Amino acid sequence: MAEVIDGKSVAEDVVSKVKALTAELSAKGATKPGLAVVIVGEDPASQVYVASKSRTAKECGFHSLQHT
Repeated sequence: MAEVIDGKSVAEDVVSKVKALTAELSAKGATKPGLAVVIVGEDPASQVYVASKSRTAKECGFHSLQHT
């Protein structure tokens, strides 16, 4: 039988763990993790997807860059 999972809850847990690990790296003086995205074209769905990933990366303490 299939098990139904709460994706939102799982995602929140993952983000929380990544935030903690990023803070730990920062406390050790390590380089800040980052996300760089190259956007090709002008597909609105791609723009929304990339914006969402960028927000989450920043929430986790990452440096985030978008190149168009």
